[in-house]
Amino acid sequence: MTTKRFSIGYALLMKKQKSFVQESLVNLAKERGIDLVKIDTNKPLKDQGPFDCVLHKLYGDEWKKQLSEYLIRNPNAIVIDVPDSIQRLHNRITMLDVVSEIENESGTETETASFGIPKQVVVYEPEKMKDVKAWSEELELKLKFPVIAKPLVADGSAKSHKMLLIFSSEGFENLKSPTVVQEFVNHGGVIFKVYVVGKYVKCVKRKSLPDITEEKLDGLQGCLSFSQVSNMTSYERDNDGKYYKMLDLEDVEMPPISLITNIACGLRKAMKLHLFNFDVIRDTKVGDRYLVIDINYFPGYAKMPGYETVVTDFFWDILNKKEARSFTCEKGLMMMLVDSNNNDNGRCGEDTGEVEKV
Repeated sequence: MTTKRFSIGYALLMKKQKSFVQESLVNLAKERGIDLVKIDTNKPLKDQGPFDCVLHKLYGDEWKKQLSEYLIRNPNAIVIDVPDSIQRLHNRITMLDVVSEIENESGTETETASFGIPKQVVVYEPEKMKDVKAWSEELELKLKFPVIAKPLVADGSAKSHKMLLIFSSEGFENLKSPTVVQEFVNHGGVIFKVYVVGKYVKCVKRKSLPDITEEKLDGLQGCLSFSQVSNMTSYERDNDGKYYKMLDLEDVEMPPISLITNIACGLRKAMKLHLFNFDVIRDTKVGDRYLVIDINYFPGYAKMPGYETVVTDFFWDILNKKEARSFTCEKGLMMMLVDSNNNDNGRCGEDTGEVEKV
């Protein structure tokens, strides 16, 4: 008896193709009966395939229309993920609103830890904030320096990744486009990046911005880009043994497994997305309070150790559970927490459904 083979068509920008569709992934998927086929974006999607599943990271009304037309011709096909669900992550306010939506749901917190988001506001004319009076009147009641300035639009472009650490009102001088101003929370110089692939979750530690004490803030003016902050970090490492020790990831405790799992499950269910990651920091003032500061669609999974196995298992689950259309993760996720040396510890729960139709 011949084993059924599945076909997944992928539509990705060239940079994403090179990082994600590596030979190791293609070969492992092929061994599981799954063929990864490149979609020609210069031709109508409806004239290609047929594919059992379409994997994509393209945007725009024309592409959305092509996906809809393809599903009319191929009603049993699956699309990962739905464009309208992805769109929410292109705005840094609506992006984190979803965290607030799941924050108070039953079962999303543990007895010892809680989560939320930093205080933040949108400034549509950020250049006006260089005026101390304007800052005091509009933002001081909500935020105090230092703050992080991020473009409101998060569309993956180089411009959307330009962020500033602002120490005083003068730091707003060169900002022009609508900006999200977010409180800077001291977090021990460590960020936890959580990768989600369907029911699989992996959390890793990464070095982040250094803490800023009241004493340091008194001597800082204007702003620094994140790349400049990295240089400042290197300087402080050389001149402050305590800070260098603080950045030793071996000594950093991971967040509670149950908390990270519950956040991932809640986000996945609320956003109706399967491929995303989110960044979490631990508020050093509180200790057991964790803040989600960013969410990204279809991140760089190749940076995740063993991504080929995780992604192939996800593909297999999707393709072999077409009858299970409900979007739920009540029965759990696979949780893999890794330290800086990428030593995995994991646990798995059954997943009852994977994909919604477009």
